[in-house]
Amino acid sequence: MMTIIDTDNWSRKHQYNHFRDFKDPFFGVTIPFNVTKAYNFSKENGVSFFARYLHDCMKAVNSVNNLKLRIKNDKVVSFDVIHASATFMRPDKNFALSFIPFDDELKGFIKNINKEKERVFNANEFYPPTNSLDCIHCSALPWFSFTGHKEPVSGFMESVPKLAFSKASKVNSELIMNVAVSVNHALADGYHIGLFCDKFQRYLNL
Repeated sequence: MMTIIDTDNWSRKHQYNHFRDFKDPFFGVTIPFNVTKAYNFSKENGVSFFARYLHDCMKAVNSVNNLKLRIKNDKVVSFDVIHASATFMRPDKNFALSFIPFDDELKGFIKNINKEKERVFNANEFYPPTNSLDCIHCSALPWFSFTGHKEPVSGFMESVPKLAFSKASKVNSELIMNVAVSVNHALADGYHIGLFCDKFQRYLNL
């Protein structure tokens, strides 16, 4: 479900009108997160670390209203639920896109990940059967850590947030993973990224 926003009477109409026609309206930041507890949980319970932190990430995304906004047919819309469109690498080392339905429960989310991963591994298509705006685009880059990251820009109107997860590295006694976050500035500001960061770290610590 989605709701159309009345931008003429929207509290951030000035920011939206300012940034919406920029050639590249996205801004990006790279933020370190402490994933020690999430990593330990995954190992102790025999679940995928990727699935655990992605689930925590999606819970955080779905808690921030501005990260659920998209631009569709020149209108701002708000989706009730945001899903994950993650990259999966096939055995030939080429990746394809997925669409993983969100589930409040980790068990259900893992089931959705595994189902989508199986589809990707047994198909040749690059795009998933569902390829809609009610998602975030995300990539795991577990081969290296990074402190900066740039997403490619299509040149067309884009409004889906983009996240990239680095390799988790030991810093003193803690495991730290950097996350690059890119969002359309017409729809969200640094304040909203801050809300996401607080929630994501809180979920990672549970």
